[in-house]
This record gives sequence, structure tokens and C-alpha cells, in this order.
Amino acid sequence: MKIIPTLTAIIVTVALYFVVFERDRLFQFAEETAPGVQTEATSYAVDKATAEEMEAEDTAQTAVKVVVLRSEARKIESAVVLRGRTEAARQVTVAAETAGLVISEPLRKGTAVNAGDLMCSLDPGTREASLAETEARLAEARGRVPEAQAAVAEANARIAEAEINVNVARKLSEDGFASETRLISAEAAAEAAVAGLQRANSGMASAEAGIQAAEAAVAAAKREIERLTIEAPFAGLLETDTAELGTLMQPGSSCATIIQLNPIKLVGFVAENDVSKVAVGAPAGARLTNGREVVGTVKFLSRSSDPVTRTFRVEVEVPNDDLSIRDGQTADIVIASDGRTAHLIPGSALTLDDNGTLGVRVVDKNNMALFAPVTLLRDTIEGVWVADLPEQADIITIGQEYVINGVLVDPTYSEAEG
Repeated sequence: MKIIPTLTAIIVTVALYFVVFERDRLFQFAEETAPGVQTEATSYAVDKATAEEMEAEDTAQTAVKVVVLRSEARKIESAVVLRGRTEAARQVTVAAETAGLVISEPLRKGTAVNAGDLMCSLDPGTREASLAETEARLAEARGRVPEAQAAVAEANARIAEAEINVNVARKLSEDGFASETRLISAEAAAEAAVAGLQRANSGMASAEAGIQAAEAAVAAAKREIERLTIEAPFAGLLETDTAELGTLMQPGSSCATIIQLNPIKLVGFVAENDVSKVAVGAPAGARLTNGREVVGTVKFLSRSSDPVTRTFRVEVEVPNDDLSIRDGQTADIVIASDGRTAHLIPGSALTLDDNGTLGVRVVDKNNMALFAPVTLLRDTIEGVWVADLPEQADIITIGQEYVINGVLVDPTYSEAEG
């Protein structure tokens, strides 16, 4: 009774072997033993279907499936991005110009001052007396002027009288009514009068020089007194306390440091490759470390580069009415420049060629993959803007890493957003 199950198992095993491992021979045996012959039309249809299937399989095996973005170039505003800092529009350490003790109460740092406000006052000492002395000397010098003027007038009168005497003596001598000695004496008197005039003119010049010297001494004494009061040169904030009461100041000693924060400057350094993109008057903006965004205008672009970094200093002026922007804050500066055409593509579409050149893979009209170098202009949330591509480009966004130049691709197109 156990032989039948065993035989059944053997038969089933053999049948499965022929079905699985010897299927081709089994089908060939069935075709040879099957009655009848295929017609010519049936044979042609089978051959044609088989050829189409083989051609489709070959095509599928040759073309690489990729996703392609059909992109149109658009005009975008270009920009130069810099890393910089804020800087006070003005900053100066106000120093003493003369010596003296400070007699004014100090102003504390952070105090707002206007142009001309008193910051430090020095003890005048004997300077008032010196001024009075120089003014007295000036009055004395001016008093000598009338005396010198009278001497000049007297000398001129003597010269006129001497000239008359010389003319009379010469006329009488020619007519024989006077001796030669009288003519010589008259001429000598005329020469003496001329010498007296020269002395009078010299006295007049000396008096005028004395006046000028006295006036200069008075001006110096007044200027010395003016130096006793140290005033704010412009409106701003005190960065340090003013000099303490009783401090002995010497010429060059610091009274206080004052800064002006409105407007404030944004200072950055632009690379020599981008310096041609920046122009004075161009609009600019910046983001500070606290997230605040400000806008301004380029006011200065250096004509000389830094000898070490080969970069050019650029300054942007920004309003700061509330003085909330401080000197020395870090800022990301963006300066607008002339726009250009570019394509917006996903960042993942970028690739490198064998030489390390940045670019993308594009599809030509024959569905062949090609490498196209690009210039990266800007990175945004929507994607990256790239230039140096044609106005219309079919850019491979998925599968670009699996193809090289000249490889046939099977593209699936997607349209650009926005």
C-alpha cells in the first residue's frame, strides 16, 4: 500500500523538473508532436511581434530615463554680497590745546551733545592779565602813529622850503647877485631835509610795525583764552566721560571721545572680481546680526585696493534716526548691480565634469545628454540662479549623474515654476 504514494511523488517530481528546468525542450517536443502546421500569415504575425518586442527592449535598454526641466531664461537683478560691519559716521577724540586745570563738572559717557556744547573748561590763570598787557601795548603803539605822521609832515615841509631856497640861490648865482657859496649851502640844506624825511618815514614804518606786533600779541592772548573752553565739534554721543574736575590738562590731553551715529556707515570690502559691479549711488541693503534689515546708498568706493587682501573698501550710508544701530555691529551687505538673464533651477541639478567645472546636463534636439558649464549667481529658497545657458534650455534635474556627453536619454519633461 506504500508503493503507490511513493510512485506518485516520483512522477510529480519528474513532471516539475521538466516544467521548470527543461521547459524549452518540453515545448519543442509538444510542437513536434502537435498536429497541423502554422499558416504563413500566423508565422509572419508572430515574427513581426517578436521583432517589435526586441526593438522595444533594445531601445529601453539603450535610452536612459531622466526628468528634464524645460526652462526659459529670465531677467533678474544681480547683486554683490559682502560681509561687513557698521561704523560711526564720525568719531574724534577732542583734546586740549593749552595747559590748565579742569574747572568744569564732567559729562558722563552716553550723553548727547550738540555742536558747540561745552565739554571741558580750564582755569584761565594769568591769561586775562596777559591780554590786558598786550592791549595796553597796542594802544601805546597806536599812540606813536600821530607823532610819526607829524614828523613826516615836518620833513616834507623842510624839503619844500629847501627846494625853494635852492632855486632862488641858483637864479641869483646865474644873474651874479649871489655867491656860489650860497647856492652850495642851499643845496646842502635840501639834502639834509631829504634825509630828515627818510628818518620820519622810518619812524612811521616802525610805528606801524609796532601796531601790527601789538595786534598779533592781542590776538594770541585772546586765542589762548578761547582754548580754555573745549566744545563739541559736531552733534553726537559721548563715548567716554569728559575730563574730571581738577585734572591737569596738557596740550594733547584728551577731554572726551565723541561719535556721530546718524547717519551710520556700513563698511565692507569687495573683491577685485566684483568691484566693477559696484557704483557710487547704487542702492544697497543689509541684515544685522539681530535680524534687522536696513537700506541705504553707496557713498564711497575706494580707488586703491588693500595691499594684502586686494580688496576695495566700500561704504554705504544708512539713516539711524533712533540711534539703535551701534558702531561695530556685523552686517551682511547686499549691493544692487546691473541685472542679467539667468535660469532658476533646483540646486540638486548642478553637477561637475571631469575637470571639476560646475555645470548642468542638458538634452539636445536629438535627445542626447550634454554638459553645459554655468555661473552660479544666487542661491535662494526656490533654487539657484545660473547664467551662461541659452535662452531656452532642457535641463536634466533627475538622472544627470547617470549620463555623460553623447548618451541617449528618454526624457520626461516638467515645466518651471513661477
